[in-house]
Amino acid sequence: MSMAPEPTIYQAIGGDSALAGVVDDLYVRILGDPELRGFFAGANMSRLKGRQVEFFGAALGGPQPWRGASMRDVHRGRGIGQEHFDLVAGHLVAALSDAGVPAGTVAQIVAAIAPLAGEIVSRQPSEQLAPPGPESR
Repeated sequence: MSMAPEPTIYQAIGGDSALAGVVDDLYVRILGDPELRGFFAGANMSRLKGRQVEFFGAALGGPQPWRGASMRDVHRGRGIGQEHFDLVAGHLVAALSDAGVPAGTVAQIVAAIAPLAGEIVSRQPSEQLAPPGPESR
């Protein structure tokens, strides 16, 4: 007796159409966050959202492999700190949850994405901008 293979996370959450809705909601949240919106000033949001859907699709077991640049190359020089990565992850959890994705599946998605912090985060806490000193007043 052969058993059907377990569906991938991509299949379980509804494929590209479900991911497109989650990504739309994710960017509403990100662009509404004063700590994050500046990273996206001047970005072609339609293109960015499309690439994000492609990336998540590949990362979650979708039928197409990721053909874009590495996460390190895409985020290089943007000054992204761990706190920014964590904020985006929190917005992703909220967007997935609001889309009706079960908590266990959300946890699997976070587990799949969390290791990318090492490729995306480029600014260490010690490199944070210092408040202006007396010489700048």
